Amino acid sequence: MPYRRTENVVRRLAARHDAIVAAAAALAAEGGINAVQISPVSQRAGVATGTVYRYFPSKTDLVAALAAAITEREIAAMRRAADAAPGPLSALAAAFATFAARALAERKLAFALIAEPVDAASDAARLAFRTALAKELGTRLLAAMQANLLPDQDIAVATPALVGALIEGLIGPLAMDAASDAKMRDAVQALTLFALRGVGVADARARGLVVQTRWVQRERVG
Repeated sequence: MPYRRTENVVRRLAARHDAIVAAAAALAAEGGINAVQISPVSQRAGVATGTVYRYFPSKTDLVAALAAAITEREIAAMRRAADAAPGPLSALAAAFATFAARALAERKLAFALIAEPVDAASDAARLAFRTALAKELGTRLLAAMQANLLPDQDIAVATPALVGALIEGLIGPLAMDAASDAKMRDAVQALTLFALRGVGVADARARGLVVQTRWVQRERVG
């Protein structure tokens, strides 16, 4: 008979997988994506180097898993915020502001997963993060257009532009130094206003679409 893993074994394997990814996230948050190396990850996770290789045969595989975990977490946070909003326009604003606030709260990790210069293989592995971000913003943008709250526009052009605004406005080399919570809130609000104006909302503040950002601690991966 073929070997069948028990539920306890499956849970143990999944927990070890998650611990390795969490260790990779911690290293990326401290030293960027180039700090995500198999040996340091194994030490941080408390497992043997060979164990990491059994789960992730290469650094590229590990970076891809890290990107997938961060993507799932951040898109879920955006959806929760947008789904709690009273309408399509406020949902778009909430999704955008939520990602912005969370990215600033852990700026180095966001930079590592989006914009840090890396080798071609690692960059390709990270692309899913930006793709999912653009798709989620596109979903909210389309809903507002279908409700006749925004002018018709090409989502395939608009959503990469919104992602670009997030990257350059928050974590790029030209981004303002948001060293305090107050400056972070100001940056998130300014960027959200900019994004809403870009898609056709000239009076976002007057309409109450941009409010004080509630600052929260981001949950850890794993």
